[in-house]
Amino acid sequence: MLNIPLMSNNISHSDIEILIDFLRNNDRFTNGPKVREFEKAWSDWIGMKYSVFVNSGSSANFITLAAIRELYGSGDVIVSPLGWSSDLASIIAAGMNPVVVDVELSDLAMREEEVLSKINDNTKAILLTHVLGYDGMKDRIQSICREKGIILVEDVCESHGATHNGKKCGTFGTISNFSFYYAHHMSTIEGGMICTDDREIYRMLRMFRSHGMLRECDDPDYMDTMSKKYEDIYPEFIFMVPGYNMRSTELNAVIGLNQLKRLDENVKRRRENYDLFLSGLNKEKYYTDFKHDGNSNYAFVILLRKKYKYLYEHVVGMLKEENVEFRRGTAGGGNLTRQPFLKKVLAGIDPADFVNVDYIHHYGLYTGNYPDLPKEKIMTLTQLLNDVE
Repeated sequence: MLNIPLMSNNISHSDIEILIDFLRNNDRFTNGPKVREFEKAWSDWIGMKYSVFVNSGSSANFITLAAIRELYGSGDVIVSPLGWSSDLASIIAAGMNPVVVDVELSDLAMREEEVLSKINDNTKAILLTHVLGYDGMKDRIQSICREKGIILVEDVCESHGATHNGKKCGTFGTISNFSFYYAHHMSTIEGGMICTDDREIYRMLRMFRSHGMLRECDDPDYMDTMSKKYEDIYPEFIFMVPGYNMRSTELNAVIGLNQLKRLDENVKRRRENYDLFLSGLNKEKYYTDFKHDGNSNYAFVILLRKKYKYLYEHVVGMLKEENVEFRRGTAGGGNLTRQPFLKKVLAGIDPADFVNVDYIHHYGLYTGNYPDLPKEKIMTLTQLLNDVE
């Protein structure tokens, strides 16, 4: 029996030792100087001016869309139905309108031509998700966003270290979101990061993270101006926006700082694992024409080449028998337009119209890929998959 979990323990002994030392020698554990240090370190790693550490990647999605709505008003947000539920839920929560488009099989990201066809005068943002470690960036989407003043949001929650034309994903959009969940490329147990080069957006993100409070905005001039404007309110308790409490803690930041030291090496190993896995698959039986350059895959995508339901069921049966943990439908369970919460919002939309997403929903799944996954197990897994009839 192979016994491959989706993720091995992503918190190392080194992480635990550093955390214990911090607990013994400090008395502040809520959001403070270590959070700031981690934000600075992450900004340096990704190559963006500002980073805001939050308590999850989903929180990063929600704060991002709330900030866009506050600064630019409500409108349409073009998004793929293949991703995590919070990609779409955050749009709905912000009072925006999700405009859903299909994806390419080669990178599991939104189809460029379809995105361009959906842009209109009411389009406020495009939320592009880099799914499961693939580079989903499209050059024409970047260009049209710059030309029309549309906010490009990159969801890089599953794709730390992925690159597009040699540049890190998460540095092309106006805003980018990352997740540090247990199973992702690096972990703070729970946590997420929002990145931007825009000072005004950064100020808004910081206020939304902490109840909407002015004193969290990190801009003394703005704070002084607003304090004078609202002289009848105590300056330490001016709530500028309808914010949340989505702060993280010093403890999570301490782990993040230590994990960041080995992120590049872990990304390299994941790429090597993915190359080994993909090269071993039967190309007649499984789809293997995935975009290769720049990948940083945290999972092995298994997608049937043709619509053979019985073969899919046999693959699922084999994985269960070998105790190989998997998730059907790939990211977020497949076609999100089939989910109850979206049927209420996207009334009249037929999930089958999103042909590639629906194909992935019915004939795709993924298994775990992590740095210490033995190469022998990867090769055995591909052989077992090839042997399934």
